[in-house]
Amino acid sequence: MNAMPMIPYGRQSIDEDDIAAVVATLRSAFLTQGPAVAQFEAALCSYTGATYCVAVCNATAGLHMAVAALELPAGSEGVTSPNTFLASANCMAYCNVKPVFADIEPQHFNIDPVEVQARITDATRVLVPVHFAGHPADMVAIAEIARKHRLRVIEDAAHAIGSRYEDGGMVGNCRHSDMTVFSFHPVKTITTGEGGAITTNDPELYRRLLRLRSHGMTKDPQELTSNPGPWYYEMQSLGFNYRLTDLQAALGITQLAKLDQFAARRKAIIAQYNRSFSQLDWMQAPLQQGGVDACFHLYATQIDFPRLGKTRQQAMQLLLAQGVGTQVHYIPVHTQPWYRSTYGYQMGDYPAAESYYERALSLPLFPAMSDAEVARVVTAIQSLP
Repeated sequence: MNAMPMIPYGRQSIDEDDIAAVVATLRSAFLTQGPAVAQFEAALCSYTGATYCVAVCNATAGLHMAVAALELPAGSEGVTSPNTFLASANCMAYCNVKPVFADIEPQHFNIDPVEVQARITDATRVLVPVHFAGHPADMVAIAEIARKHRLRVIEDAAHAIGSRYEDGGMVGNCRHSDMTVFSFHPVKTITTGEGGAITTNDPELYRRLLRLRSHGMTKDPQELTSNPGPWYYEMQSLGFNYRLTDLQAALGITQLAKLDQFAARRKAIIAQYNRSFSQLDWMQAPLQQGGVDACFHLYATQIDFPRLGKTRQQAMQLLLAQGVGTQVHYIPVHTQPWYRSTYGYQMGDYPAAESYYERALSLPLFPAMSDAEVARVVTAIQSLP
């Protein structure tokens, strides 16, 4: 049995101030539906530059709400990347919108705007670009396609809190989209345990999102059809219980204050990896587009396993024996059984995403990694051949 402590591919970084914030909330009057959520939302608006923010229980809920808030007609289609977690496409299926995939570009593994254009039909109503691994997709090109075809845009920025576009703006400012969705799962750059958020600059979408988050209800006197008293509320749409708790929001506030610190540590680890792996002819490190400032959530490499002389499973087992955890991000969504049986997708439909997947391996990357742990990962990778 391996005696070395396991280095996972990602995990949270929790300090005493995070613990103190949660404890203070436990001692307060509100564990949920209190002031901490609004404070967290305001902090996210300040950080990203967005006008409005709605915090939610997780990013999957956020994506679902974002699509639902668009109130798209029956028979609509939406376009997203096959190189992503299931939720990027599922959010459309939840709302009876057909998920259509557009293949990825080979440099940063984000959705390819040329492929997006090719997939648009008369039924297309929404684009859901994914900022894979934290590297922003080409939002200028995607926004131009959306304007040309009068489409809505939801950015899946589950990986990308703290990243900047090529124009220098923060991901989440919604300059190129209707809404942006973040994730605060423990493996992401900041965490609320589970949690997510939606940013937008559209006041009407903001109002819809607030209602959808809490059962479709409102108590706003300006929105009520009647108002017999202070107890009164109305369910004006079919909504959900997707609220974030004050406990989670309190953690999010302290985590967000350290986001730039976390980003700097991630960049330092990536720089060490890149220097150490630059001579490996069987590995391609993640690339960053000029002008973009990516806060990478994943160190997603491409490995030529035949050239290495190992299968991916063998390589992962050898690394695991040295206490180094790895993961594969992602199995192309269109190859999942439900997507094949429901929509008729099959292997071969998106060759760039499928080729990426065959070579993909994510290495440990999280701010709490020590220099010694980084060195362990480097040594383990270099010992693979």
